[in-house]
Amino acid sequence: MSVQVEKLEKNMAKLTIEVSVEEFDAAMQKAYLKNRTKIMIPGFRKGKAPRKMIEKMYGAGIFYEDAANEIIPEAYTKAADECGEEIVSQPQIDVVQIEEGKPFIFTAEVALKPEVTLGEYKGLEVEKTEVTVAEEEVDKEIERERESNSRMIDIDDRGVEQGDMIKLNFEGFVDGEPFEGGKGEDYPLTIGSGSFIPGFEDQLVGAKIGEDVEVNVTFPENYQAQELQGKPAVFKCKVNEIHVKELPELDDEFAQDVSEFDTLAEYRDNVRAGILERKTQEAKNEKQNKVVEKAVANASMDIPDAMVDEQVRRMADDFSRRIQSQGLTMEQYMKFTGQTADQMLDQMKPEALKRIQNSLVLEAVAKAEGIEISEERLDEEIAKMAEAYKMEADKLKEMMGDYEMDQMKNDLAIQAAVDLITDAAKEV
Repeated sequence: MSVQVEKLEKNMAKLTIEVSVEEFDAAMQKAYLKNRTKIMIPGFRKGKAPRKMIEKMYGAGIFYEDAANEIIPEAYTKAADECGEEIVSQPQIDVVQIEEGKPFIFTAEVALKPEVTLGEYKGLEVEKTEVTVAEEEVDKEIERERESNSRMIDIDDRGVEQGDMIKLNFEGFVDGEPFEGGKGEDYPLTIGSGSFIPGFEDQLVGAKIGEDVEVNVTFPENYQAQELQGKPAVFKCKVNEIHVKELPELDDEFAQDVSEFDTLAEYRDNVRAGILERKTQEAKNEKQNKVVEKAVANASMDIPDAMVDEQVRRMADDFSRRIQSQGLTMEQYMKFTGQTADQMLDQMKPEALKRIQNSLVLEAVAKAEGIEISEERLDEEIAKMAEAYKMEADKLKEMMGDYEMDQMKNDLAIQAAVDLITDAAKEV
């Protein structure tokens, strides 16, 4: 096998790969053995017809496609390793010569990793973010904790009030006729939430359990069901249950129940400290993003479209796995969102380009600054991962191949580059 590399515009390249006559003939024989049982030749038992007889009857090219499919994956992998180029996309394959008795020749058009010319990346100016915690933020955090520790109280000695959570039977009529989607049983509704048509919930105030209530409303002009837009409707309703949310008292006992602290004041200080820590980390992340964005803007590189397409494909695969982990197929997701696959991929392209630019620039910074990840530093990271997975570090390391190790080193080098340019930035 031989390979020639032709550099094209915008960091694309064409690999011309030639496979020997002997290798091609071996692939043809494999294709024959694979398919002979599917081919009937008069005078021969099924699967016993000679290859030459089949080729004579059906044409010399009957096994070409299978032979090419047999050769191309391995030949391309070898050529990609031997060519000395850093390929960053899937190949676009084109068969140039396929004929018995001659070498098999095909081309693979690929994207090459672009060279990056760094601009200024140290001493970049970014706007300083002041981190403060308002008392209102502490109040909201504590209120969320109260909500999560609330309990529901059954009410049966009064009518419905604003804020109550009820269970409701209802059936709607327009011009005296029931309409599709206008009926529900034991429907959960919070009075005052605005979940129903304007005016509906207010007319349930005062209704008692088991009492029949007639609610008169008019559908909005922009209602989703066109046949109901602007029409008056009557809903026959009955309240089945009334519940009210009871929040715990905001006192030392509450603090003891939800935290390790004895007093509300101590608990409040801890909540404030937690918010400060979170906002400080958010500010740090924001600063890093701004610094990297400026470093990328100051650099120059020519990114091939095929490299962006490859990144989009990876992002789409990751997204598909996340969707499936939630019990949905991509087909269902597309139906729910009204998107097509092409629309989704187009929407991913700007983010894909940004990820590529960030990675290339930070890799270039790491190279320029001589950042290298030691085995000790790698072991530290593996130990952290092992702890998270509740595994022994040595066992996890054994499971990781050379590619995973190299990828981890690269990720750590990139993070070190982020830290370097962030620490060197000037806040103004």
